[in-house]
Amino acid sequence: MNARMRFWVVTVGAVLAIVVTLSLGLWQLSRAAQKNAIKASILAQSDQVELGGTALSALGTKADAEKILYRNASLTGHWLSGQTIFLDNRQMNDKVGFYVVTPLQLQDSGKTILVYRGWVMRNFLNRTALPTLATPAGIVTLHGRIAPQPGKLYEPGTPSQTAIRQNVELESFGAEIKTPLLPVVLMQAGNDQDGLQRDWPPINLGVEKHYGYAAQWFGIAALIAFLYVRFQWFQPPIRRTEDPASHVS
Repeated sequence: MNARMRFWVVTVGAVLAIVVTLSLGLWQLSRAAQKNAIKASILAQSDQVELGGTALSALGTKADAEKILYRNASLTGHWLSGQTIFLDNRQMNDKVGFYVVTPLQLQDSGKTILVYRGWVMRNFLNRTALPTLATPAGIVTLHGRIAPQPGKLYEPGTPSQTAIRQNVELESFGAEIKTPLLPVVLMQAGNDQDGLQRDWPPINLGVEKHYGYAAQWFGIAALIAFLYVRFQWFQPPIRRTEDPASHVS
């Protein structure tokens, strides 16, 4: 390949690489913009008037549920305390323990919603020991945020159906306790002197990750452009090393 042909091959390759990396960087910025829009929508939802149990009774489809996600809610009902479960290996404030989860039967609609009541430290000397909970009998009023069910942790083998378990799934748990559950959960807020912590992690959509990826792609594009200009346009000529013997007469 002669020098002219090599120049154009390198040029075309560099241009294509720069176009691709810039496109990937712009795509990451568009993903960040989409998630910023979702975050703004979530904040707008949380500023609306609190929902009551009656508003939840009309939920029938996933689309209906998505319309009320992240709304604040004030719900009145009674605990199905015998159906309380403890989700293992959950962290809060850098400590490992249980998420305490109990169904609440709503007073005004008869529907049942799964409530993430809070976090409690586990007994590390006896891993099967359950913490003592203050679960009031009778009618209670809770405040919190409507949310999709939190993500699951990896669980090898058959899911447990004991009080301590790794995950809970709304539909299957409703079938297990013979009480259909609403397609959303309530992340309980406030301090009810029940010994549970409720410092729920803030909603993280991973916007910063997309900005980081975009910076990487733009950086790669800039590096390719620099190397192309440096070695295609400003490379010093290669000096031929002369044979010293050629100067010997």
